[in-house]
Amino acid sequence: MTTGLFWFTNDLRLHDQPALWKMQSVDKLICVFCLDPQWFRPNGLNAKAMGERRFQFLVESLKDLQQQLQHAGQVLIIKQQTPHLALTELINKYNVDIIARSQHVGVYENRHWKLLQQQFPDREFVTEPSHTLFSADDLPFQLNQLPTSFTQFRKQVEDLALPRPMSSPQQLPPPPGPIAIDEINQPVLEPSKFTGGETAALKHINDYFSTDLPANYKTVRNELDGWTNSTKFSPWLALGCLSVRHLASRLKNYEQTNVSNDSTYWIYFELLWREYFQWYAHCYGARLFRFDGIKNTKSRRCYYPERYQKWCNGNTPYPLVNACMKQLNASGYMSNRGRQIVASCFVHELNLDWRFGAAYFEQQLIDYDVAANWGNWQYIAGVGADPRGGRHFNLEKQTATYDPEHHFIRQWHGEANQYPLDSVDAADWPIMPNKDE
Repeated sequence: MTTGLFWFTNDLRLHDQPALWKMQSVDKLICVFCLDPQWFRPNGLNAKAMGERRFQFLVESLKDLQQQLQHAGQVLIIKQQTPHLALTELINKYNVDIIARSQHVGVYENRHWKLLQQQFPDREFVTEPSHTLFSADDLPFQLNQLPTSFTQFRKQVEDLALPRPMSSPQQLPPPPGPIAIDEINQPVLEPSKFTGGETAALKHINDYFSTDLPANYKTVRNELDGWTNSTKFSPWLALGCLSVRHLASRLKNYEQTNVSNDSTYWIYFELLWREYFQWYAHCYGARLFRFDGIKNTKSRRCYYPERYQKWCNGNTPYPLVNACMKQLNASGYMSNRGRQIVASCFVHELNLDWRFGAAYFEQQLIDYDVAANWGNWQYIAGVGADPRGGRHFNLEKQTATYDPEHHFIRQWHGEANQYPLDSVDAADWPIMPNKDE
């Protein structure tokens, strides 16, 4: 009799789960998710890995996964421990023979996986890709030869045949007897437009592709607000409630049965951007989090506590930035254009260490994805994949283009503070406001 263990991470679904499919051959199966206590503690970048909005979306996703697993004859065990400790305990207790997971780009997650492999050299370990469009074998280059820019990457992969997504298993092997499940204290927050979980993800994809929104996406994708102005798939993609291969398949079907135009191509174009950053993270590993990025670029930017707090709270001299940050803090979400604007301000106007901004996004965003988040911040800061050495967005021009009537600014109370950005000067003397202004 064989016992298997499946470790859920950022793949909180049953559809298109290659590693989970392989576990159907075992006699008994343990399904587990590790809620690491370290996520809720301040880190060295003045933030927590898991903010309240993000945690709310995660809990909703886990509860939905529990329901999906019950339909397949399984249960989801949630352990509030570090993965290494939790999985070691389960492997020993139930004499697990095979340990499986979906491929993950996270340095932290991979470290725990390697520790388990070293600790249990006689057990079988299974890893299958589920968070990317392609597998490493599909790519027309070796991972260490990843193109240094997105454009080069796109030209090599955009015509590749897309792997067909797998269906959900109807029945899974049963668990090895009753297993205790830790209770989760869910935060009580205002309802969100986003509901976590595979059920909500599949409903959203059905709703979206039953409209003409995909055919008009390119014309509205840069809007700062509005539910229909972007696809809104990112939160479910980030946690793996929705398979990116399933999304791409639905997109191609829409093009075949409805319309194929610049807008539908642009949706795929942005899926390729996501794909690039996934492989970027696989390629560079821990360099994703280094101050000098992947280019060893020297910078004089540092950490100014006052500037950082004003940026986080939406209290800078820049109304558009303030509005975007207040939107993020209230909802856990921000448009892609908004993210580019506030990140550029953080790096170039405020002259701050980009890693602190990336860490704050990690804490706040319900669609946080380690590869996309840190890769994009490196891109803006000029220490990553941007061939032009970073992007500096002119805030006046961005306001005139995307919020000329200041509707978005007024909606989120982004009016500029009349006081200077800094309250002290270089000699640490208080800066007094000019009464004549």
